[in-house]
Amino acid sequence: MEGETLLWLIRHAPVAGVAGTIHASDAPADLGDPAQLEALRQRLPRDAASYASPSRRTVETARALGLEPALVTDFSEQHFGDWTGRKHDELAATGGETYTEFWSDPAHKRPPGGESFEDQVARVQQGLSRIGSGPATLVVHSGTIRAVLCIALDLTPEAALRFVVDPLSLTRIDRLAAGWRVVSVNQRMT
Repeated sequence: MEGETLLWLIRHAPVAGVAGTIHASDAPADLGDPAQLEALRQRLPRDAASYASPSRRTVETARALGLEPALVTDFSEQHFGDWTGRKHDELAATGGETYTEFWSDPAHKRPPGGESFEDQVARVQQGLSRIGSGPATLVVHSGTIRAVLCIALDLTPEAALRFVVDPLSLTRIDRLAAGWRVVSVNQRMT
């Protein structure tokens, strides 16, 4: 791949749903902070290629930012399988050993019917390989951004899970001919 790829990674707006839930892809975004959305929109490059996870909350966030993204399944959040739509408290109380075991090694363990964070990193790497040179915005999930940081910094999946990625935050990462450059992580607009 020739040229530099300059990435503006945006985590979607907060989910408009019950806190503590492993949300499905159709969970809507809470777009109730227009000032924060406008401040973020002002930081994005003009005429950049635009991509998003196909989840409802990422698409709604992208459109609120004035973007019409190409939807890329590889940029979806980690798939939590049978746990999707359930609350963490409920799973902790009823999930038994499987739930406890997963959280003992969330980088490598898979929820029932789901994927590990390590699996997500491999999937995100495939998606990144299809982005050409130039500026690009990606409206995605916290796990997707952690996966890009894992790739860019050549981290173990365990180490990448330590990053905090807040809703409506901006992370800037460049793919250069000689490697990766991390400009900023988890910038808040307020």
